Amino acid sequence: MAKSTAEAEYRSMSATTSELEWISYILRDLHVPASLPYTLHCDNKAALYIADNPVFHEKTKHIWIACHYIRDRLLDGFLKTAHVSSQHQLADIMTKPLGESQHNSLSFKLGLLDAPPILA
Repeated sequence: MAKSTAEAEYRSMSATTSELEWISYILRDLHVPASLPYTLHCDNKAALYIADNPVFHEKTKHIWIACHYIRDRLLDGFLKTAHVSSQHQLADIMTKPLGESQHNSLSFKLGLLDAPPILA
Protein backbone atom coordinates (compact mmCIF):
# COMPACT_ATOMS: atom_id res chain seq x y z
CA MET A 1 0.00 0.00 0.00
CA ALA A 2 1.33 3.41 -0.92
CA LYS A 3 1.60 6.09 1.73
CA SER A 4 1.29 8.96 -0.75
CA THR A 5 0.22 9.65 -4.33
CA ALA A 6 3.85 10.32 -5.22
CA GLU A 7 4.79 6.87 -3.95
CA ALA A 8 1.90 5.24 -5.82
CA GLU A 9 2.85 7.02 -9.04
CA TYR A 10 6.50 6.14 -8.56
CA ARG A 11 5.70 2.48 -7.99
CA SER A 12 3.62 2.56 -11.20
CA MET A 13 6.57 4.11 -13.02
CA SER A 14 8.79 1.30 -11.72
CA ALA A 15 6.36 -1.41 -12.86
CA THR A 16 6.02 0.23 -16.28
CA THR A 17 9.80 0.47 -16.59
CA SER A 18 10.05 -3.27 -15.89
CA GLU A 19 7.52 -3.97 -18.64
CA LEU A 20 9.35 -1.68 -21.07
CA GLU A 21 12.61 -3.46 -20.34
CA TRP A 22 10.99 -6.86 -20.88
CA ILE A 23 9.44 -5.73 -24.19
CA SER A 24 12.78 -4.29 -25.34
CA TYR A 25 14.43 -7.69 -24.76
CA ILE A 26 11.77 -9.37 -26.89
CA LEU A 27 12.21 -6.78 -29.64
CA ARG A 28 15.98 -7.25 -29.55
CA ASP A 29 15.58 -11.05 -29.80
CA LEU A 30 13.31 -10.53 -32.84
CA HIS A 31 15.90 -8.14 -34.36
CA VAL A 32 13.46 -5.24 -34.28
CA PRO A 33 15.37 -1.97 -33.87
CA ALA A 34 14.23 0.31 -31.07
CA SER A 35 15.28 3.89 -30.54
CA LEU A 36 16.23 4.71 -26.98
CA PRO A 37 15.40 6.27 -24.65
CA TYR A 38 11.75 5.37 -24.22
CA THR A 39 9.68 8.22 -22.80
CA LEU A 40 7.74 7.47 -19.63
CA HIS A 41 4.98 10.03 -19.08
CA CYS A 42 3.77 10.85 -15.58
CA ASP A 43 1.37 13.50 -14.26
CA ASN A 44 2.88 13.61 -10.76
CA LYS A 45 5.73 16.10 -10.50
CA ALA A 46 6.84 14.73 -7.13
CA ALA A 47 7.33 11.27 -8.63
CA LEU A 48 9.31 12.78 -11.52
CA TYR A 49 11.46 14.68 -9.02
CA ILE A 50 12.18 11.48 -7.08
CA ALA A 51 13.26 9.80 -10.34
CA ASP A 52 15.62 12.64 -11.27
CA ASN A 53 16.95 13.54 -7.83
CA PRO A 54 19.97 11.45 -6.76
CA VAL A 55 19.55 12.44 -3.10
CA PHE A 56 17.34 10.25 -0.93
CA HIS A 57 15.14 12.03 1.55
CA GLU A 58 13.67 10.55 4.71
CA LYS A 59 10.19 10.54 3.14
CA THR A 60 11.33 8.33 0.24
CA LYS A 61 13.48 5.85 2.18
CA HIS A 62 10.82 3.11 2.00
CA ILE A 63 10.78 3.14 -1.81
CA TRP A 64 14.55 2.95 -2.35
CA ILE A 65 14.49 -0.23 -4.48
CA ALA A 66 12.11 1.32 -7.00
CA CYS A 67 14.15 4.54 -6.89
CA HIS A 68 17.38 2.76 -7.72
CA TYR A 69 15.75 0.78 -10.51
CA ILE A 70 14.22 3.74 -12.34
CA ARG A 71 17.23 5.97 -11.73
CA ASP A 72 19.56 3.28 -13.12
CA ARG A 73 17.43 3.04 -16.29
CA LEU A 74 17.50 6.86 -16.60
CA LEU A 75 21.27 6.97 -16.19
CA ASP A 76 21.96 4.20 -18.69
CA GLY A 77 19.86 5.97 -21.33
CA PHE A 78 17.10 3.33 -21.51
CA LEU A 79 14.44 5.68 -20.22
CA LYS A 80 13.56 9.36 -19.95
CA THR A 81 10.69 10.90 -18.06
CA ALA A 82 8.20 13.54 -19.16
CA HIS A 83 5.38 15.34 -17.40
CA VAL A 84 1.89 15.05 -18.86
CA SER A 85 -0.64 17.60 -17.69
CA SER A 86 -3.91 16.52 -16.17
CA GLN A 87 -5.77 17.92 -19.19
CA HIS A 88 -4.24 15.15 -21.31
CA GLN A 89 -4.38 12.35 -18.73
CA LEU A 90 -6.97 9.96 -20.14
CA ALA A 91 -7.19 7.90 -16.95
CA ASP A 92 -8.61 10.90 -15.09
CA ILE A 93 -12.02 10.27 -16.65
CA MET A 94 -12.19 7.05 -14.59
CA THR A 95 -10.55 8.28 -11.40
CA LYS A 96 -11.50 11.93 -10.80
CA PRO A 97 -14.57 14.14 -10.82
CA LEU A 98 -14.28 16.38 -13.89
CA GLY A 99 -16.10 19.39 -15.24
CA GLU A 100 -18.33 18.89 -18.27
CA SER A 101 -15.88 20.27 -20.85
CA GLN A 102 -12.93 18.18 -19.54
CA HIS A 103 -15.16 15.08 -19.34
CA ASN A 104 -16.37 15.59 -22.92
CA SER A 105 -12.84 16.23 -24.19
CA LEU A 106 -11.46 13.05 -22.63
CA SER A 107 -14.53 11.07 -23.74
CA PHE A 108 -13.88 12.15 -27.33
CA LYS A 109 -10.20 11.19 -27.09
CA LEU A 110 -11.21 7.75 -25.84
CA GLY A 111 -13.71 7.36 -28.69
CA LEU A 112 -16.72 7.42 -26.38
CA LEU A 113 -18.28 10.39 -28.22
CA ASP A 114 -19.05 10.39 -31.94
CA ALA A 115 -18.17 14.03 -32.61
CA PRO A 116 -15.98 16.57 -30.85
CA PRO A 117 -17.86 18.48 -28.19
CA ILE A 118 -19.17 21.86 -29.29
CA LEU A 119 -17.55 24.67 -27.36
CA ALA A 120 -19.89 27.45 -26.33
